[in-house]
This record gives sequence, C-alpha cells and structure tokens, in this order.
Amino acid sequence: MCSRRDAEEWIVQGRVAVNGRAINSPALDVTSNDSITIDGKPLPERERTRLFLYHKPRGLMTTHSDPEGRPTVFDRLPDHLPRLISIGRLDFNTEGLLLLTNDGGLARSLELPDTGWLRRYRVRAHGDVTQAQLDELKKGVEVDGVKYGSIDATLEHDKSANVWIVFAIREGKNREVRNVMAHLGLEVNRLIRISYGPFQLGELEEGQVEEVKTRVLREQLGEKIVAYSGAQFGAPVRDMPDEDGAGPAKGRIKPAGKRALIADRKGRRILVTRAGSDEARTRNEDEASGYGPPRRPTRSYKGKRDLRPRED
Repeated sequence: MCSRRDAEEWIVQGRVAVNGRAINSPALDVTSNDSITIDGKPLPERERTRLFLYHKPRGLMTTHSDPEGRPTVFDRLPDHLPRLISIGRLDFNTEGLLLLTNDGGLARSLELPDTGWLRRYRVRAHGDVTQAQLDELKKGVEVDGVKYGSIDATLEHDKSANVWIVFAIREGKNREVRNVMAHLGLEVNRLIRISYGPFQLGELEEGQVEEVKTRVLREQLGEKIVAYSGAQFGAPVRDMPDEDGAGPAKGRIKPAGKRALIADRKGRRILVTRAGSDEARTRNEDEASGYGPPRRPTRSYKGKRDLRPRED
C-alpha cells in the first residue's frame, strides 16, 4: 500500500486499525488471523510476486518522491501497474535496465552482495586507459577510503577522445562505476546498465516496461532466493481498472519475453517468447544491449549463429 515510512505516518495519524481498534505505534506483532483495516477498509490480500524490466532513460530519479522536484522513474510508469519498488538504483544520468517488483522481500534479497548477481554496464568515458590497467581492478581497489571488490572490466573500443568499456560488478555500491573510472583518470559521459543477473536489457526500447512471466521468474530466481525472499507465486494478480473504470487494463504492457534476453543456468542466452517457449537467438554483447555496432558471429551451430557467450 505504501512505503514503511508512510506506513508509520498512517499509524500515527490513526488511520490503521487492528481488530477494530486504532493503533498509534507500529510496534505491534500481528498474524494472518488479525483483521487490519486502513481508513476502515480491509488490507488487500497479498498479490503474486511480480518482476518488471524497465529501460530507464537519463534524467530520472530512482525514487518515489524527490525533494528537489525532479522527475522520477515512478512518475513515468503506466498508471495501471501495481505499486512497484526498484531493485537497487540507477543515478539520475545513468540509463539502462532497472528491475522493478511489487515484493519488498525480493527486492532486498536481490540487492544483497551475497546473492552474487552480476551487474553489467557499458561505459563511455573521456580519457585513455589500457587493458592492463583494467585488469588490475580484478584485485579490487580502494577509492577515497571506500573499498570495492573484484571488478571485471574489458576495453571494447578506443576511438578519438573516448573509450568504451564493459564493466561488471557484484557489489553495486553507490556510484561505484563512476568513482572507479575517475580513479583511473576517466570521465564518464555515458553509463548504461545492460544486465542485472540473468535479466538483460536486450532490445527493450527506452521508457518501455515489460513483465517477466511467473514461470520464467521462478526458474531464474532459484529455490534458494525464492525461500530467502519469501516470494509468493501462488497468490492471484489483482486486475487494475482502465481509465474508464470499465475493467482490467489490457494491451499496455507486454510480457517480458518477446524481445527480452536472459541467460539460462548454463550461461546460454535465450529469448523468452510470448508463447512461453525458449527460442535460441544469436546475439553478441553489443546486440543484446541494444548499443554499439553488431559483430559477426565467430562460429555457427546447426546452421544458426552461435548464442553461447564469449569468455570475457
């Protein structure tokens, strides 16, 4: 219904009641047997855990409200979507893949470094750097007293005054990519997240949002994360009314799959199709991210371009 901070405010304002009695403090344990109401209306049943892929443009804050009045990611989402929270954040001028979910437990689980999900970025930066310098980042680095873990960085292009680098991290500390690049004497002028764990930006257009099918989501999370996060896949999905209030909204959000690339457990890239089948497609790193020039496939497999990832 709202953030934890807002929930505390609602309770202090006397809007929340448990078993018919208004409460004034959130320090109260409740069970599924208790009746909870907000402004006299029953608390809705928990909805099925859902995950959405969003191609965040530059110039948006990853927050529900900004004190400075800057536009936010959530201002730009379709109105018919449920209340969503972001899994991690992207800076104001960072673009690319942002995962959104309706499940706070799942969001917290996937943000933890212990989950081990790799975040991959493409970085355009002004300055000069060598692959040897980037290889040193695998040992970790300390910048202004902040220690960053092992970083896998690959120099892609070195033309004119700018370089393109693929930057892979697991910790996701605040402004990690920009701080480490500055440590190397590079000024980042474009930063694009192209993947988060098994989910990739693919050909998702800027500003577009797509939902991951429940079957695919459960498979990609794995039993350990599902159990730790408390994700719920048996609950129903509440239909959101359209603008006229006549019925559930339709046709405004495409299920992830038609163009969204993910990686299966063996590391092979697959395309989750609308029909639910997994269709092998040929993509190299640039094509999968939607940026940069396409490359020729290095080999063929049964007459098709090879989908297996390169060793970085």
